[in-house]
Amino acid sequence: MATSISLGSQKWQHVTVRHVPLLRPIRWLQAGWDDLRHIGAPSLGHGALIAMLGAVLLAFGSSHPYLIAAAVSGYLLIGPIMATGLCELSRRRRAHEPLGFNESLQPISSNPHAFIRFGTVLAVIVIVWFVASEVMLRTILHTPGPSLDEVVWGNIVTEANRAQVIGYLASGALLAAAVFTLSVVAVPMMIDWNASASEAIVTSARSMLRNIPAMLVWGALIVALTAIGFLTMLIGMIVIAPLLGHATWHAYRDLIE
Repeated sequence: MATSISLGSQKWQHVTVRHVPLLRPIRWLQAGWDDLRHIGAPSLGHGALIAMLGAVLLAFGSSHPYLIAAAVSGYLLIGPIMATGLCELSRRRRAHEPLGFNESLQPISSNPHAFIRFGTVLAVIVIVWFVASEVMLRTILHTPGPSLDEVVWGNIVTEANRAQVIGYLASGALLAAAVFTLSVVAVPMMIDWNASASEAIVTSARSMLRNIPAMLVWGALIVALTAIGFLTMLIGMIVIAPLLGHATWHAYRDLIE
């Protein structure tokens, strides 16, 4: 079965949201791996840049466990927008178009307003997460976050307790789930359909709600692979990031007709 929805564009294009089996995300990863093997250097170039960003976030957060949690969760929150170039490369491979690194950046210039608005939504969610988690830590768990001097200089004496870390991760997980719901097919739609940010977000939410079991599997795979990337000191992210980016395109192709 499938659900049809209309995009508010001039062409009044109709989008059909498909229902997919529970383990279909494994096929998305297989297709993503095939793209990675075929495209090669441009994909790995994106992976290297994404890994470098993760290294910067971890370096910033290394002074306090609170900030380490922030770095890892924030990395997951901005993950969808980082996959833009990789989704474009997968689209180009399917369309038999040039597969260079520069070409992978074209969606940002061809549909800039949508990507700016989508990036703004993610940024707002990250800010809300920081504020909400700090309020929760202080009012519910009675454990403060790090002071400014700890953020800038670090403090090897100060250590967050278990409740602080668990509470912070829990708040990050809730917002990461929200981001996942709003971005399942958002970036590929903005590339392929030239959709607006709101159209892409609404379609992503409907795709999520129509395929909750498969989306839970997909989300678990993303978290597990990202964890492996961090456990390998981000070296693994050079491969894992493009793998997930390409797989996101194939998830879109499977979910949206």
